[in-house]
Amino acid sequence: MCLGVPGEVTEIDGHEAVADFWGVERRVRLDVVGDAVEVGDHILNHAGFAIRKIPDREVEETMAIYESLFGDDVDEALDEIGAPRGADIDLGDEPDAKAPGESDDD
Repeated sequence: MCLGVPGEVTEIDGHEAVADFWGVERRVRLDVVGDAVEVGDHILNHAGFAIRKIPDREVEETMAIYESLFGDDVDEALDEIGAPRGADIDLGDEPDAKAPGESDDD
């Protein structure tokens, strides 16, 4: 089972964004989200990719559900999932997507 984590987009640069996850900022890719994403929107992040834009009408309920999973201590919950403190993940240069069977020489 996979777990997506909701976060608020604070910056956008092309197909990358910075999102805030309860005070921890991470870079996420926007390539697969499917909807236009703007600063202030909330996304569901999995493995560094925004997989879904959370509709405005669902943000409050979604955040409440995740916060209930944290219990009383958000910092402890973030530590349990291995969220490093004060470090921003650099995805580096991502290669362009290629169609199946396409090589660099095409």
